[in-house]
Amino acid sequence: MTSFRTTAILFDLDGVLVDSTRSIERQWRAWAREHGIDGDLVMATSHGVRSREIIKAVAPHLDAEAEARKLEALEAADRDGVSVMSGALDLVRSIPEDCWCVVTSGTRRLAEARLQLAGIPLPKIMVTADDVSHGKPHPEPYLKGAELLRTKPGECLVIEDAPAGILAARAGGMKVLGLTSTYPASALMQADQVIQKLDQIRLSVIRPRELLVEIA
Repeated sequence: MTSFRTTAILFDLDGVLVDSTRSIERQWRAWAREHGIDGDLVMATSHGVRSREIIKAVAPHLDAEAEARKLEALEAADRDGVSVMSGALDLVRSIPEDCWCVVTSGTRRLAEARLQLAGIPLPKIMVTADDVSHGKPHPEPYLKGAELLRTKPGECLVIEDAPAGILAARAGGMKVLGLTSTYPASALMQADQVIQKLDQIRLSVIRPRELLVEIA
């Protein structure tokens, strides 16, 4: 059994706390068809990265900010197939509220819609695409999360499902658990450990602001 001592847990959202893969793919492929863009190319770059960056990469002739706003409004309204990830609700409920946050590449509007739909309590702290200048794989989002949690990056544990997020957390000096909900384990090897389900995590509060995370 592997264990980590940490003062805070920083969660990615999609593919970690909320199963939204079908909604994301449905909306992005519809957007790609509308603009005559290869949907497979879009999907190859869409996980864990801000919408505006994806649009700039695959359609530099479009207004990335405007397109991202339209796309994420559609995603926020798309409830079909969006559900809570196995083990997510029990895990976040076991963590003191000042010891966890969500760090997502989506907008605040989209993040709140998905958390509410999944029945997960809104965290006191959330870092979204609206809050940073640089998205994942840049470390700014996770460093911002650590700052808002008032903890040192080296004392944080990140849970991620995408290579871009793992790279962001590692660049920020944090430990990372990779979750194989979106990518195979072979794509997540830069994480400190790879797990299949959140149910494998056992968490104990040792003392205020110190958690013991054990992986079954």
